[in-house]
Amino acid sequence: MRRTALLASAALLTALLPLTTAAPASGADDPAPVPVDRFEGEVPFASPPAEGIFTWGGDTDDPPALRLTARDDAPEGEQVLSGTYDISGYGGFTHDFAFAAPAHDWSAHKGIRLWWDGRNNGKKIAFELKDGGANGEASELWTTSFTDDFTGWKQIELPFTDFTYRTDYQPVGGIDHILGLTETWGYSVTLPVGTKAEFAMDGVELYGKADQSLKASVRTDSAVYPTDEGGTATARLTVATTGSAPIDEPVTVTYETTGGTADPGGDYTPVTGTVTFPAGTASGTTREIRVPTLRDRSAEPAETIPLKLTVTGAKPPAETPQIVVDAHGLPYLDSKLPVHKRVADLLSRMSLAEKAGQMTQAERGALTESGDIATYALGSVLSGGGSTPTPNTAEAWAKMIDGFQLRAQATRFQIPLIYGVDAVHGHNNLAGATIMPHNVGLGATRNPALARQAGAVTAAETRATGIPWDFAPCLCVTRDDRWGRAYESFGEDPALVDSMETIIEGLQGAANGKDLKDADKVLATAKHFVGDGGTAYGSSATGTYTIDQGVTKVTRQQLEAVHLAPYETAVDRGVGTVMPSYSSLDLIGDGRGPVKMHARADMINGVLKDRMGFDGFVISDWNGIDQIPGDYASDIRTSVNAGLDMIMAPYAFRDFRTTLVKEVEAGRISEKRIDDAVARILTQKFRLGLFEKPYADTSGASKIGSAAHRAVARQAAAESQVLLKNADGLLPLRKTQKVYVAGSNADDIGNQSGGWTITWQGSSGDITPGTTILEAVRKNSARLTYSKDASAPTDGHDVGVVVVGETPYAEGAGDVGNGHDLRIGAADLAAVDKVCGAMKCAVLTVSGRPQLIDDETLAGIDALVASWLPGTEGDGVADVLYGKRPFTGQLPVTWPRSEAQLPINVGDASYDPRFPYGWGLPTLTKVPGGGAATLKALGIAAAAAEKAGAEEAGRALVTKARLIVQRKAGTEITEAMAGPFAEADHLLLTGRYGAAVEKLSAAYRAA
Repeated sequence: MRRTALLASAALLTALLPLTTAAPASGADDPAPVPVDRFEGEVPFASPPAEGIFTWGGDTDDPPALRLTARDDAPEGEQVLSGTYDISGYGGFTHDFAFAAPAHDWSAHKGIRLWWDGRNNGKKIAFELKDGGANGEASELWTTSFTDDFTGWKQIELPFTDFTYRTDYQPVGGIDHILGLTETWGYSVTLPVGTKAEFAMDGVELYGKADQSLKASVRTDSAVYPTDEGGTATARLTVATTGSAPIDEPVTVTYETTGGTADPGGDYTPVTGTVTFPAGTASGTTREIRVPTLRDRSAEPAETIPLKLTVTGAKPPAETPQIVVDAHGLPYLDSKLPVHKRVADLLSRMSLAEKAGQMTQAERGALTESGDIATYALGSVLSGGGSTPTPNTAEAWAKMIDGFQLRAQATRFQIPLIYGVDAVHGHNNLAGATIMPHNVGLGATRNPALARQAGAVTAAETRATGIPWDFAPCLCVTRDDRWGRAYESFGEDPALVDSMETIIEGLQGAANGKDLKDADKVLATAKHFVGDGGTAYGSSATGTYTIDQGVTKVTRQQLEAVHLAPYETAVDRGVGTVMPSYSSLDLIGDGRGPVKMHARADMINGVLKDRMGFDGFVISDWNGIDQIPGDYASDIRTSVNAGLDMIMAPYAFRDFRTTLVKEVEAGRISEKRIDDAVARILTQKFRLGLFEKPYADTSGASKIGSAAHRAVARQAAAESQVLLKNADGLLPLRKTQKVYVAGSNADDIGNQSGGWTITWQGSSGDITPGTTILEAVRKNSARLTYSKDASAPTDGHDVGVVVVGETPYAEGAGDVGNGHDLRIGAADLAAVDKVCGAMKCAVLTVSGRPQLIDDETLAGIDALVASWLPGTEGDGVADVLYGKRPFTGQLPVTWPRSEAQLPINVGDASYDPRFPYGWGLPTLTKVPGGGAATLKALGIAAAAAEKAGAEEAGRALVTKARLIVQRKAGTEITEAMAGPFAEADHLLLTGRYGAAVEKLSAAYRAA
């Protein structure tokens, strides 16, 4: 039944049946209530674009569980909507009307009401309308709330005049800022945070008749109007009506400048007056109020001038707008002064509360009060994975962040926010951005220059949307493929991770920070300090995780050699921020047992800051301090005293700031420690040029997803492909061959991009523009058949390409044993068996880690390629499949024979992998002949190159030796051969070319 017909029939039914409980009195001429939701099954549980009720939340645990429940006490009908929730971030549910149907006109009614089963918990329930725009997910959001301070069923009335425009988040950045109600797309309910509870509601309906005298509202075009001293601020007032019709009666606005911190007559000329909108004025009409400021020739912080508005005949603006006379004449504002002097001057002027605010980072979705940024003097805001504006465009990002920065201008010293995101393989939160291969793929390229380019593209696209800070790169050294973050690592060898840290230069520019102010550079973050890649399987205490956030138990020598080494390099490269790991470090012999990294002062203060000389600032992970044993105050003092400078307290930012101040006042955190933290934060803000240019520089936005940027990603995808087996030279393919393509990952841009793509966990499907592997192969093949499950006939084809592997995941959600394993899925294996049984075949594994392949399956495969997670540029994969580029990739991690071998890594005493670390067959490359004699000559030359410091020559010599060994070994890789082969690649990365060839010679003899 169409929605309009359903509403009409439901309205008739409601008019004929009495309510089970008396409703509040209504006017005699009020229209009959119009049901929106009766929860009798007339509206399904379904997601947009279909009509239905669906849940949402900040992470996988936050969406509530909903059900329709039959209850004898149901206020309306026989069933109610009920559910359970336990929300740590944010969560709730929405009823969206179908995108294909017209929006609904609610403008004739006074408001919306519902029955709520009260629990008397004192919690606020937010209720939101979706008004105007293209559909329910691209509309304007208007919100109000009610308090659950009663027991049992109660009918809650929410007049439309009580709804206010959301200032913290708008899907499309705002449309017209008018609650028109003529195009309504549904509603949302946001449930309380921090309470594990049940709820029930029933009978959502429109009630009453629109009160024309309350239908109009007056709004301002901004809440903050910064102006230079001596300038004139212009505030624009707009009258609007809920039905977008002309106003019936005059609306007057009396205004005056009063209060604030500015001196009337000294800092500004006081203004008073009245603006009148006569009856018949069209909705959307605007008038201006001008406030002139004065020059007093003295250096001053910013000063505020509230513009008090008294509205008659309409609803007033939600908040009093403020004129802000910009800070001026103070030394910290002088861009010609050295940064350290600017920092010292500003720090000397700040109060403890302002300093605490700088140490506080909030999630954008938690800024529910319009003035939160100024009220708490926040230093930073972030977007967690998937926390994006809608539409998810570069323009909407920049507009959203500029809105946050504007709020910071209402603070005394107008310290700009530093906005951060996890752009871990390109600006991966933004639809249409260039998505690079994940780090494991970059590690496979063994190309530091390409890593630098990938970082530069990421930085340019991220900064062009107004974001100056990137929570990347991950410098973890992954030691166990069962880890759900394994793909975030460049590899299992610290020497490989170290070599790929050129990506920091791509993100930040010069090590001294001189390039950070440029419009194509961002502040980088080395994470997760330290040991996150070494956590033991089964050691995690986080939910159902098995390894992520667990315990890394090592000797000090192992810690230094494996996990700390990459951070020394990052500090030398000038990385601006460091993020501690969720994991615990159990340092053998120190007598402390496992200690959360967020609490390890010996590592953060002692090693990172003191010994390594790190001069940037340390930012916690998402709610990372909450995992420290003890109460919240204890968590704060422990972490801050351990050396954390800024705390990511996404939804608890108010409590964090308040408690931090109390801890300092009580003497449990020293003011010296606070000053050090804030100085470090301010230093990076000055280096980024945020004081001079706080707003987005979108001049580079046209290059987001450009051909030039995608060319870099395409090259990275090509060079990341590792050819593990190539019987009879099946690859490269020829364009004339008739190709049969199958497998779950052949035609899925979401799967080939992996986690941290558009959303935190990533998702399958057409989630962002790009080229799938199938689409790329089709460009190169004159004749092609595609059958995802290999159900199409296989006769008459020359070669098969089966693309298998994983679906997206992130962090501990992807841990093996937490709903994941390392085996290729049954459907994909069936496709491999069918295709490879019918023709010559190449199998590509699209995955964040090695996939287990048994002897029988491998024997039936002619060519095997580790494709990793190549990102949006599937053309790069086709480039090597068809010989436009040679295969040059090498394994960044060891490929195990079985899960029982894990963890398995280069240098292990027992080392018998399916394919060793560093393995990678070439194509389009001549392999030197001569065997042992050639290896001997290469060894002499490599030793000479090492002595002369000839890096390029040394690497080329070792590469030739490696190719000789691989050709002899073929697919018969023995334990005796694998160990020295893998160790040779480690020696190559450390510049020991002669020793590397010696190891390869040993591998050759064992092959």
